[in-house]
Amino acid sequence: MESGPAIFAGTVFILFGAALLLWTGARVKLRAPVAYDVSPVASVLLAILFAVASLGLGIWCLGLA
Repeated sequence: MESGPAIFAGTVFILFGAALLLWTGARVKLRAPVAYDVSPVASVLLAILFAVASLGLGIWCLGLA
């Protein structure tokens, strides 16, 4: 059985990761910058990297991995 803080943290990480992936995808689709004064490729790659890491951490917190 999961503890309350682990469930809360896992949920927050998963929501943040999913929202960051959706936001990044929308910015790329509209050809809008993901971050200003940064290389477009680097900003997209870093945003996707942090989103996937957040999703993975959320899954780990919930004990699904």
